[in-house]
Amino acid sequence: MTGRLDPFAGLIDPPKFEPKPRPEKPVANDETDRIADSLGFPSRQAPRAPKQPKRRVRTYRTGRNRQFNLKARPESVDRFYRLADERGVPLGALLDLALDALERAGVSE
Repeated sequence: MTGRLDPFAGLIDPPKFEPKPRPEKPVANDETDRIADSLGFPSRQAPRAPKQPKRRVRTYRTGRNRQFNLKARPESVDRFYRLADERGVPLGALLDLALDALERAGVSE
């Protein structure tokens, strides 16, 4: 004998397996919520934010190919989109109009 273990030795007479006992059914979620509320436990769920209305898709072929990102207050962003919608122009065209108006007004700091 070579001193090696036979990897197939257990296949001739396999051991008898016993099935695992079934675990108890978990308590329903509404039951745990009721118990937590009665005991005063706070929820870990984040509060839901109000849904923003979806903006319409804007697809224009204008030749503008540079992306320009900036951070702004939500009110400013909504105002920018509203102005573009009222004029029926792409966002880039509204930016051009606003910059032209600033230059004509001579506004500087």
